[in-house]
Amino acid sequence: MFDISTLDKFDTQGMYKVYDRWPQIAKESYESNLEPIDFKDIDHIVFSGMGGSGAIGDILSSILSKTDIHVKVVKGYHLPTTVDSNTLVVTTSISGNTIETLSVLESASRKVCKIIAFSSGGKIETFCSKNDIEYRKVPQYNSPRASFTAFVYSVLHVMNSILPINKQDIFESISTLENLSNQVSSKNLTEKNPSLNLAEWISGISLIYYPWGLQPIATRFKNSLQENTKSHAMTENIIEACHNGIVSWEKPSNVRPILIQGQDDYIKTKERWKILKEYFETNGIEFREVLSESGSILTKLIGLIYILDYSTIYLAVKNKIDPSPINSIDFIKSKLS
Repeated sequence: MFDISTLDKFDTQGMYKVYDRWPQIAKESYESNLEPIDFKDIDHIVFSGMGGSGAIGDILSSILSKTDIHVKVVKGYHLPTTVDSNTLVVTTSISGNTIETLSVLESASRKVCKIIAFSSGGKIETFCSKNDIEYRKVPQYNSPRASFTAFVYSVLHVMNSILPINKQDIFESISTLENLSNQVSSKNLTEKNPSLNLAEWISGISLIYYPWGLQPIATRFKNSLQENTKSHAMTENIIEACHNGIVSWEKPSNVRPILIQGQDDYIKTKERWKILKEYFETNGIEFREVLSESGSILTKLIGLIYILDYSTIYLAVKNKIDPSPINSIDFIKSKLS
Protein backbone atom coordinates (compact mmCIF):
# COMPACT_ATOMS: atom_id res chain seq x y z
CA MET A 1 0.00 0.00 0.00
CA PHE A 2 1.44 3.34 -1.07
CA ASP A 3 0.88 6.42 1.06
CA ILE A 4 2.82 9.60 1.81
CA SER A 5 4.40 8.14 4.94
CA THR A 6 5.79 5.22 2.88
CA LEU A 7 7.22 7.63 0.31
CA ASP A 8 8.80 9.73 3.05
CA LYS A 9 10.25 6.66 4.76
CA PHE A 10 12.20 5.40 1.75
CA ASP A 11 12.57 8.54 -0.39
CA THR A 12 14.52 10.24 2.38
CA GLN A 13 15.60 13.24 0.28
CA GLY A 14 12.12 13.91 -1.04
CA MET A 15 12.72 13.34 -4.75
CA TYR A 16 9.00 12.74 -5.24
CA LYS A 17 8.25 16.22 -3.88
CA VAL A 18 10.34 17.76 -6.67
CA TYR A 19 8.48 15.69 -9.27
CA ASP A 20 5.18 16.85 -7.79
CA ARG A 21 6.39 20.38 -8.60
CA TRP A 22 7.62 19.65 -12.13
CA PRO A 23 4.82 21.64 -13.87
CA GLN A 24 5.46 24.65 -11.61
CA ILE A 25 9.23 24.39 -12.03
CA ALA A 26 8.84 24.18 -15.82
CA LYS A 27 6.64 27.28 -15.91
CA GLU A 28 8.88 29.28 -13.58
CA SER A 29 11.99 28.29 -15.54
CA TYR A 30 10.51 29.30 -18.89
CA GLU A 31 9.32 32.62 -17.45
CA SER A 32 12.56 33.26 -15.55
CA ASN A 33 14.62 36.45 -15.76
CA LEU A 34 17.58 34.66 -17.35
CA GLU A 35 18.81 36.81 -20.22
CA PRO A 36 17.92 35.37 -23.65
CA ILE A 37 20.63 35.16 -26.27
CA ASP A 38 20.61 35.42 -30.05
CA PHE A 39 23.57 34.00 -31.93
CA LYS A 40 23.42 34.69 -35.68
CA ASP A 41 24.03 32.33 -38.63
CA ILE A 42 23.80 29.06 -36.69
CA ASP A 43 23.38 25.94 -38.81
CA HIS A 44 24.98 23.42 -36.45
CA ILE A 45 24.31 22.89 -32.73
CA VAL A 46 26.39 20.62 -30.50
CA PHE A 47 24.81 19.68 -27.17
CA SER A 48 27.27 18.37 -24.60
CA GLY A 49 26.27 16.71 -21.33
CA MET A 50 26.34 13.47 -19.40
CA GLY A 51 23.66 11.57 -17.49
CA GLY A 52 20.69 13.73 -16.56
CA SER A 53 22.32 16.69 -18.31
CA GLY A 54 22.86 14.61 -21.45
CA ALA A 55 19.14 13.81 -21.59
CA ILE A 56 18.48 17.50 -22.23
CA GLY A 57 20.56 17.38 -25.41
CA ASP A 58 18.82 14.16 -26.46
CA ILE A 59 15.39 15.75 -26.14
CA LEU A 60 16.31 18.94 -28.00
CA SER A 61 18.06 16.91 -30.70
CA SER A 62 14.91 14.87 -31.24
CA ILE A 63 12.78 18.02 -31.48
CA LEU A 64 15.19 19.62 -33.97
CA SER A 65 15.58 16.48 -36.08
CA LYS A 66 13.04 17.73 -38.63
CA THR A 67 14.59 21.18 -39.02
CA ASP A 68 17.44 22.47 -41.17
CA ILE A 69 19.73 22.69 -38.15
CA HIS A 70 22.29 19.90 -37.92
CA VAL A 71 22.43 18.62 -34.35
CA LYS A 72 25.03 16.51 -32.58
CA VAL A 73 24.86 15.26 -28.99
CA VAL A 74 28.23 14.67 -27.34
CA LYS A 75 28.40 12.33 -24.35
CA GLY A 76 32.11 12.20 -23.77
CA TYR A 77 35.25 14.30 -23.97
CA HIS A 78 35.57 15.26 -27.65
CA LEU A 79 33.99 17.85 -29.93
CA PRO A 80 33.15 16.74 -33.48
CA THR A 81 35.61 17.89 -36.14
CA THR A 82 32.76 19.65 -37.99
CA VAL A 83 32.65 22.49 -35.43
CA ASP A 84 33.16 25.85 -37.17
CA SER A 85 32.12 29.51 -37.01
CA ASN A 86 28.48 28.59 -37.68
CA THR A 87 28.39 26.10 -34.82
CA LEU A 88 26.82 26.74 -31.43
CA VAL A 89 28.20 24.54 -28.65
CA VAL A 90 25.77 24.20 -25.74
CA THR A 91 27.30 22.61 -22.66
CA THR A 92 25.06 21.50 -19.81
CA SER A 93 26.28 20.20 -16.48
CA ILE A 94 23.62 20.46 -13.81
CA SER A 95 26.18 19.97 -11.05
CA GLY A 96 28.65 22.22 -12.86
CA ASN A 97 31.50 19.79 -12.22
CA THR A 98 31.08 17.10 -14.89
CA ILE A 99 34.62 16.37 -16.06
CA GLU A 100 33.66 15.29 -19.60
CA THR A 101 31.50 18.37 -20.19
CA LEU A 102 34.18 20.67 -18.81
CA SER A 103 36.63 19.09 -21.25
CA VAL A 104 34.29 19.83 -24.17
CA LEU A 105 33.83 23.40 -22.94
CA GLU A 106 37.59 23.91 -22.77
CA SER A 107 38.00 22.51 -26.29
CA ALA A 108 35.22 24.72 -27.64
CA SER A 109 36.84 27.81 -26.10
CA ARG A 110 39.83 27.18 -28.37
CA LYS A 111 37.66 26.92 -31.49
CA VAL A 112 36.12 29.61 -33.68
CA CYS A 113 32.55 28.83 -32.64
CA LYS A 114 29.75 30.21 -30.48
CA ILE A 115 29.38 28.84 -26.92
CA ILE A 116 26.85 28.98 -24.12
CA ALA A 117 26.96 26.97 -20.89
CA PHE A 118 24.29 26.06 -18.35
CA SER A 119 24.90 24.76 -14.83
CA SER A 120 23.94 25.30 -11.19
CA GLY A 121 27.42 26.67 -10.50
CA GLY A 122 30.64 24.73 -9.96
CA LYS A 123 33.70 24.60 -12.19
CA ILE A 124 31.64 25.36 -15.31
CA GLU A 125 30.58 28.72 -13.89
CA THR A 126 34.14 29.54 -12.86
CA PHE A 127 35.57 28.63 -16.27
CA CYS A 128 33.00 30.71 -18.12
CA SER A 129 33.62 33.71 -15.87
CA LYS A 130 37.38 33.55 -16.42
CA ASN A 131 37.07 33.08 -20.19
CA ASP A 132 34.20 35.51 -20.91
CA ILE A 133 31.88 32.73 -22.15
CA GLU A 134 28.11 33.16 -22.17
CA TYR A 135 26.77 31.43 -19.07
CA ARG A 136 23.37 30.94 -17.44
CA LYS A 137 22.94 29.68 -13.89
CA VAL A 138 19.96 27.40 -13.20
CA PRO A 139 19.10 26.01 -9.76
CA GLN A 140 19.45 22.29 -9.05
CA TYR A 141 16.53 20.48 -7.44
CA ASN A 142 17.45 17.36 -5.44
CA SER A 143 19.59 15.79 -8.20
CA PRO A 144 20.51 16.31 -11.87
CA ARG A 145 17.78 13.90 -13.05
CA ALA A 146 15.11 15.59 -10.90
CA SER A 147 16.22 19.00 -12.22
CA PHE A 148 15.33 18.03 -15.79
CA THR A 149 12.41 20.43 -16.34
CA ALA A 150 14.27 23.33 -14.74
CA PHE A 151 17.09 23.03 -17.25
CA VAL A 152 15.02 22.10 -20.32
CA TYR A 153 12.70 25.07 -19.94
CA SER A 154 15.53 27.43 -19.01
CA VAL A 155 17.33 26.43 -22.22
CA LEU A 156 14.10 26.90 -24.20
CA HIS A 157 13.73 30.39 -22.71
CA VAL A 158 17.33 31.51 -23.18
CA MET A 159 17.67 30.07 -26.69
CA ASN A 160 14.16 30.84 -27.92
CA SER A 161 15.39 32.95 -30.85
CA ILE A 162 17.67 30.11 -32.04
CA LEU A 163 15.54 27.03 -31.48
CA PRO A 164 12.61 26.83 -33.93
CA ILE A 165 10.12 25.77 -31.26
CA ASN A 166 7.07 28.01 -31.04
CA LYS A 167 5.77 29.31 -27.73
CA GLN A 168 2.40 27.66 -28.22
CA ASP A 169 4.07 24.22 -28.16
CA ILE A 170 6.03 25.16 -25.04
CA PHE A 171 2.93 26.32 -23.16
CA GLU A 172 1.06 23.24 -24.39
CA SER A 173 3.76 21.00 -22.92
CA ILE A 174 3.57 22.79 -19.56
CA SER A 175 -0.21 22.43 -19.56
CA THR A 176 0.21 18.71 -20.25
CA LEU A 177 2.57 18.43 -17.27
CA GLU A 178 -0.07 20.11 -15.11
CA ASN A 179 -2.74 17.67 -16.28
CA LEU A 180 -0.47 14.66 -15.85
CA SER A 181 0.50 15.76 -12.35
CA ASN A 182 -3.08 15.11 -11.24
CA GLN A 183 -2.69 11.55 -12.50
CA VAL A 184 0.87 10.50 -11.60
CA SER A 185 1.91 12.57 -8.58
CA SER A 186 1.71 11.76 -4.89
CA LYS A 187 -1.66 13.50 -4.82
CA ASN A 188 -3.15 10.45 -6.54
CA LEU A 189 -1.83 7.31 -4.84
CA THR A 190 -4.67 5.17 -6.22
CA GLU A 191 -5.13 2.36 -8.71
CA LYS A 192 -5.81 5.06 -11.34
CA ASN A 193 -2.23 6.37 -11.19
CA PRO A 194 -0.51 5.12 -14.40
CA SER A 195 3.02 5.57 -13.00
CA LEU A 196 2.15 3.68 -9.84
CA ASN A 197 0.51 0.91 -11.85
CA LEU A 198 3.61 0.53 -14.00
CA ALA A 199 5.82 0.40 -10.91
CA GLU A 200 3.64 -2.30 -9.38
CA TRP A 201 4.09 -4.41 -12.53
CA ILE A 202 7.83 -4.00 -13.14
CA SER A 203 10.12 -6.72 -11.87
CA GLY A 204 13.32 -8.34 -13.07
CA ILE A 205 15.07 -6.61 -15.97
CA SER A 206 13.12 -4.11 -18.07
CA LEU A 207 13.54 -4.17 -21.85
CA ILE A 208 12.27 -0.90 -23.24
CA TYR A 209 11.12 -0.90 -26.87
CA TYR A 210 10.87 2.43 -28.68
CA PRO A 211 10.26 3.77 -32.21
CA TRP A 212 12.45 6.23 -34.10
CA GLY A 213 11.99 9.67 -32.53
CA LEU A 214 11.42 8.33 -29.03
CA GLN A 215 14.91 6.98 -28.37
CA PRO A 216 15.61 9.82 -25.90
CA ILE A 217 12.61 8.65 -23.86
CA ALA A 218 13.80 5.06 -23.77
CA THR A 219 17.32 6.14 -22.80
CA ARG A 220 16.04 8.46 -20.08
CA PHE A 221 13.73 5.74 -18.69
CA LYS A 222 16.59 3.22 -18.68
CA ASN A 223 18.86 5.67 -16.88
CA SER A 224 16.19 6.53 -14.31
CA LEU A 225 15.55 2.85 -13.64
CA GLN A 226 19.26 2.31 -13.15
CA GLU A 227 19.82 5.32 -10.90
CA ASN A 228 16.60 5.33 -8.89
CA THR A 229 15.90 1.61 -8.52
CA LYS A 230 19.50 0.34 -8.78
CA SER A 231 18.39 -2.30 -11.32
CA HIS A 232 19.45 -3.35 -14.81
CA ALA A 233 17.51 -2.11 -17.84
CA MET A 234 17.92 -2.28 -21.62
CA THR A 235 16.55 -0.51 -24.70
CA GLU A 236 15.84 -1.69 -28.27
CA ASN A 237 14.52 0.02 -31.38
CA ILE A 238 11.26 -1.74 -32.28
CA ILE A 239 12.09 -2.08 -35.99
CA GLU A 240 15.67 -3.29 -35.48
CA ALA A 241 14.59 -5.69 -32.73
CA CYS A 242 12.37 -7.52 -35.20
CA HIS A 243 15.54 -8.49 -37.08
CA ASN A 244 17.48 -9.81 -34.08
CA GLY A 245 16.35 -9.15 -30.50
CA ILE A 246 12.97 -10.84 -30.92
CA VAL A 247 14.72 -14.23 -31.02
CA SER A 248 15.74 -13.79 -27.37
CA TRP A 249 12.12 -14.31 -26.33
CA GLU A 250 12.27 -17.93 -27.49
CA LYS A 251 13.95 -18.70 -24.16
CA PRO A 252 12.32 -17.96 -20.76
CA SER A 253 13.95 -15.18 -18.71
CA ASN A 254 13.22 -12.55 -16.07
CA VAL A 255 13.22 -9.80 -18.72
CA ARG A 256 9.95 -7.86 -19.04
CA PRO A 257 9.05 -5.81 -22.15
CA ILE A 258 7.76 -2.25 -21.94
CA LEU A 259 6.49 -0.70 -25.18
CA ILE A 260 6.91 3.09 -25.48
CA GLN A 261 4.65 4.38 -28.25
CA GLY A 262 3.83 7.74 -29.81
CA GLN A 263 0.28 8.81 -30.63
CA ASP A 264 1.25 9.38 -34.25
CA ASP A 265 3.92 6.75 -34.87
CA TYR A 266 4.64 6.06 -38.54
CA ILE A 267 2.07 3.69 -40.06
CA LYS A 268 4.66 0.94 -40.59
CA THR A 269 5.80 1.32 -37.00
CA LYS A 270 2.20 0.91 -35.80
CA GLU A 271 2.02 -2.26 -37.90
CA ARG A 272 5.16 -3.54 -36.19
CA TRP A 273 3.75 -2.79 -32.73
CA LYS A 274 0.66 -4.81 -33.61
CA ILE A 275 2.72 -7.78 -34.78
CA LEU A 276 5.02 -7.68 -31.74
CA LYS A 277 2.08 -7.58 -29.33
CA GLU A 278 0.50 -10.51 -31.15
CA TYR A 279 3.77 -12.44 -30.78
CA PHE A 280 3.92 -11.71 -27.04
CA GLU A 281 0.29 -12.67 -26.51
CA THR A 282 0.66 -15.89 -28.51
CA ASN A 283 3.68 -16.90 -26.44
CA GLY A 284 2.27 -15.88 -23.07
CA ILE A 285 4.77 -13.06 -22.53
CA GLU A 286 3.47 -10.27 -20.29
CA PHE A 287 4.11 -6.73 -21.50
CA ARG A 288 3.08 -3.19 -20.72
CA GLU A 289 2.37 -0.29 -23.08
CA VAL A 290 2.97 3.40 -22.39
CA LEU A 291 1.38 5.76 -24.90
CA SER A 292 2.36 9.40 -25.34
CA GLU A 293 -0.02 12.31 -24.91
CA SER A 294 -1.36 14.06 -28.00
CA GLY A 295 0.25 17.30 -29.14
CA SER A 296 3.60 18.61 -30.31
CA ILE A 297 6.78 16.54 -30.19
CA LEU A 298 7.84 18.52 -27.10
CA THR A 299 4.55 17.68 -25.38
CA LYS A 300 4.90 14.00 -26.23
CA LEU A 301 8.48 13.77 -24.99
CA ILE A 302 8.02 15.73 -21.78
CA GLY A 303 4.80 13.90 -20.93
CA LEU A 304 6.36 10.47 -21.39
CA ILE A 305 9.37 11.38 -19.27
CA TYR A 306 7.08 12.56 -16.47
CA ILE A 307 5.06 9.32 -16.43
CA LEU A 308 8.09 7.05 -16.72
CA ASP A 309 10.41 8.91 -14.34
CA TYR A 310 7.77 8.96 -11.63
CA SER A 311 7.24 5.22 -12.03
CA THR A 312 10.90 4.65 -11.14
CA ILE A 313 10.48 6.57 -7.88
CA TYR A 314 7.46 4.44 -6.98
CA LEU A 315 9.34 1.29 -7.98
CA ALA A 316 12.29 2.22 -5.76
CA VAL A 317 9.98 2.79 -2.81
CA LYS A 318 8.11 -0.44 -3.52
CA ASN A 319 11.46 -2.24 -3.32
CA LYS A 320 12.41 -0.30 -0.15
CA ILE A 321 15.21 1.56 -1.94
CA ASP A 322 16.08 5.22 -1.53
CA PRO A 323 16.06 6.64 -5.11
CA SER A 324 18.47 9.53 -4.48
CA PRO A 325 21.86 8.02 -3.49
CA ILE A 326 24.14 7.03 -6.38
CA ASN A 327 27.09 5.52 -4.52
CA SER A 328 28.54 3.75 -7.57
CA ILE A 329 28.63 6.96 -9.60
CA ASP A 330 30.20 8.78 -6.66
CA PHE A 331 32.88 6.06 -6.51
CA ILE A 332 33.70 6.50 -10.22
CA LYS A 333 33.85 10.29 -9.92
CA SER A 334 36.16 10.06 -6.91
CA LYS A 335 38.71 8.26 -9.10
CA LEU A 336 38.59 10.78 -11.96
CA SER A 337 40.78 13.83 -12.32
